[in-house]
Amino acid sequence: MVTITIDYGSCEGCGTCEALCPDVFKLDGEKAVVLKEGGSDSCNLEEVVQSCPTESIKVEGMDIKFVRKAPF
Repeated sequence: MVTITIDYGSCEGCGTCEALCPDVFKLDGEKAVVLKEGGSDSCNLEEVVQSCPTESIKVEGMDIKFVRKAPF
């Protein structure tokens, strides 16, 4: 079973997670919230985790390794 959590202390509310997976994530004020803690078949959670600039999204139950992309 997959469980998604957000570290609200480090979340900057950039909206990337919502843009990539709007049925699972939503911006609520200045922070992202999880709408479906179990995820969705229609989004790639690994891509969402990799795209979070503050590494605030954690997914338990999946083997996702965070790879920091080099700046341009």
